Formats: sequence, structure tokens, C-alpha cells
Amino acid sequence: MPATAMAAPATPVAGENAWPAAVNLDTATIPDLQRLMDQGRLTSVQLTNKYLDRIRTVDPLLHSVLFVDKTAVAQAAASDVRRRKHQSLGPLDGIPVLLKDNIDTAAMPTTAGSRALLPQPPSSDAVLVSHLRASGAVLLGKTNLSEWANFRSTHSTSGWSGVGGQTNNPYVLDRNPCGSSSGSGAAVAASLAQVAIGTETDGSIVCPSGANGVAGIKPTLGLVSGQGVVPISAEQDTAGPIARHVVDLDITLAALSGAPVPAGAAVDRDGLRGKRIGVWRMLGLDPAVDKVVQSTVDTLTDAGATVVEVDLPFQDQIGAAETPALLAEFHHDIDAYLATRPGVPHDLAGLIRFNQQDPVELSKFGQELFEQALAAPPLTDPTYQQQRATATSLARRSIDQTLAADHLDAIVAPTNGPAWKTDYIAGDQVSVGSSTPAAVAGYPDVTVPAGFSGPLPIGMSFMAGKFADGKLLALAQAFENIAAARRPPTFLPTLPN
Repeated sequence: MPATAMAAPATPVAGENAWPAAVNLDTATIPDLQRLMDQGRLTSVQLTNKYLDRIRTVDPLLHSVLFVDKTAVAQAAASDVRRRKHQSLGPLDGIPVLLKDNIDTAAMPTTAGSRALLPQPPSSDAVLVSHLRASGAVLLGKTNLSEWANFRSTHSTSGWSGVGGQTNNPYVLDRNPCGSSSGSGAAVAASLAQVAIGTETDGSIVCPSGANGVAGIKPTLGLVSGQGVVPISAEQDTAGPIARHVVDLDITLAALSGAPVPAGAAVDRDGLRGKRIGVWRMLGLDPAVDKVVQSTVDTLTDAGATVVEVDLPFQDQIGAAETPALLAEFHHDIDAYLATRPGVPHDLAGLIRFNQQDPVELSKFGQELFEQALAAPPLTDPTYQQQRATATSLARRSIDQTLAADHLDAIVAPTNGPAWKTDYIAGDQVSVGSSTPAAVAGYPDVTVPAGFSGPLPIGMSFMAGKFADGKLLALAQAFENIAAARRPPTFLPTLPN
């Protein structure tokens, strides 16, 4: 059960919660909100209370928010004081943000979805949280996730955790929200925060963004500090923002990285003109996805881009090397992380024992990946080292060589297929996914809404080489502006017959 009651929001000051009727949360960007606050037509307290109210009233359908920060309204009030004194900390000041609950916060629990980590919160904030606080962001709370970032079982169900239960897709509630940042994607889609922070090892930002009809960026590895984030692997893990608008990704990513934060550049309506875009169609995996890919090609062509058909090489070899490498890295990295958390199991073996004794943790699926990781070789093992070298080098070659061969600015590919019905017996049923090359290479991957299969969203991913994050965000924003494919969720209970 979601635990928002553990930290109830402060009572708003009388009159401060009056909501300006002209403000549409679903369509407003961070620059829009900042203009309204600068004009005195909106306050951060009003905005924060509006999001807290939506968490109270909408999230019972989704179970996407685990904990609400009891200081959220006070954070917003401090932002309003700064604004009145003309001491704003930048474009994220006063903007409500949710954090995936595998990101350390000293003021709230950090559980990675596991009951094993509930007893005692971390002693300090993750580095990225410190950067958000320094930017003036209002930290609303923590989102549910696939427990241990979906790295516990070979037969897991995305969006389920022992702490938070099952997160639902806001477009069709019995459908799955996909990926381990499931709560972050669902919460942003349902306008429970302006931005949420997710994490990805392979697909866990882009898939929940695509499946929940929002935008997300898996940044270049190393751009955002991983210190204080519950790990799978330092070789692939990165945090990144999820938002309803690409401009909000740009602003938030800069804050996460500790870089000077852009104010939100005006959209270049001709931003795709003259660009060369490779299209990795992944044909035949799903007919609805094929239609969205063709629509994307038409949009790119109409916008003046040259489209080149591509097929990324080495995918089977990358997949064969990635999982065994991750198992070894997880054992090493999770033991190192747990050593920083007093009052919880101190290593992977302790987590396995905890789960065996807990009445909830193994109620839906097992812990096969935990057990395989426990038996994995150390990072000094030559076989492991060859697996990691193979996976990373081939993933980088698959993108770099494809870009170079046709002088491409970026590669686009379908992010996801239609969300599947959540089923604890069948487990996840992923039909389409393009995240692996960029994830294993450590390269950026931006997804943006591109179409629908019935009422279920389909995203398209923009990929390129190392530190091409800014270029991809510009291309994705130009595409977003022209395609205008996103529409808000309607919380259908199930698909019509």
C-alpha cells in the first residue's frame, strides 16, 4: 500500500491555495510557470498545493507515489520569498519534483521498493538531490518503482514493489506502466508533479516515459552523479528526468548535473530541417508500432529532414554479454551501497535471507537474479571483464558506426509497444524496445510521445553518441512541437472489447 500518510503535507495558509483558472497543469511548461510566478499570477505554494491535492485525489487510482515530503509547502514558501526579494535560484526554483525511491533522501525513506530498507533512512541526500535543492526545486516526495529497479527476478512484474504494491498505467489502469521508473512515469503523466526523476540501467527511464505518454531522457553515463543512488551497475546506471514537455527535461537535466541551468530556449520550428536521421524501424514486432514509426518518418520528412533506413548491428552479441556482466556488477555495487545504510541488511546475502523470511517480498515472484548475482564472479574475473568489454564496445560501435556510415545527426527507433495487461503469472510481456544500444554504450537516449495504439501511448527514441544530450533534446523538442502527439490520460479501467 502506498505510504503517503506517513508524511502528510503541511496545512496551506488560508487563501494561498486559490488556483488560477487559466493554468492548465497538463500543458504548462516550466518556462510558462516561471512567467506566471514572475508576474505575480501564481505562487510556488499554490502550485505545490495543487500537485499535493492531485496526489491525494488522483493517485489512489495509480499507486505511483510512496511518500510525500511534509516540508513541501515550506520549501515552496521559501521559494516565494526568494522570488519577492529577486533572489531566485534559477528556472527550477519553486517547481515541484518527485524522486524515484531508489534515490537517497535523508528527510524521507529510501527503499528501492523493498521492505528490507524501510527501517532507517539514509544519513544524507544523494548528490543529485543536493543539486536539485540548490536549484530551488520543491521536492514533493518519492515515487514507487519496480522493486530493486527490476533486478530481483527473471519473472518480475514492472511497477510492483513490496513497499508500494502495483503502480497502474494512467491511460488504462489494468495495463502496465513499464520499466523500473514506473511510478515516475505514471505520476508525471497524471500531472502529480511537473517533473519526476527516474533511473535507468537499460530501459527504465525511456520505457515508462513511452508507455505513459510523456518525455524522458536517459543521459550520457557520468553526466549525473550516481552517488547515493541504489545501484545495479556503475557501468550503466544513470538518473534522468521525466516530464510532459521536452523543454522541462532540458532544464531539469542541467540542474541534476550541477551545470548552469538553461532558461528554456524557444522552440526552433525548423530544427529538423537539413538534419539526417536514421530510422531503425524494428519492423514486424507490433503492427501499431509500425504505423507510429511510419507516421514519425512522414513527420520528419515533412519537417525537412532526410530519413535513412538503418539496422543497428551486434544486438544479439550485446544482449548475450550484458546480463552476466550486470550480475557481477550488481553483487559488487549493491554490497558497497548497503555498507552505507546502517540498520538494514548489510549485503546481498542478507537481502536474500530477508526476502525468504518476509511475508510480502516473494508473494508475487522470486529472487532468481539475486541468487544468480550472489554466485557471480568478482570484478577481477577475466571472463566477467571480457563480457563487459564486449557489451560496451559493441554497443558503442553499433551507434557510432551507424551514425558515421550515413553521416547521421541521430537515430530514431520505437521506444515501446502498447502497454500489456499486468499479470503476475505471465510476468512482463515486452513486445518492442530499443533501449539496449544506448544503455550499454552509456550514450544518451531521449524519448518523446509519437502516437497511440488505441488509447495506449507509443514513444519514439532519439539516440546519438556520447554527450550528444543537448543535440538530441533539441531534435526531440522540434519533433514534439510538430507532431503534437501527446494527449492526457483518461484513466480507463480496462480496454473496451
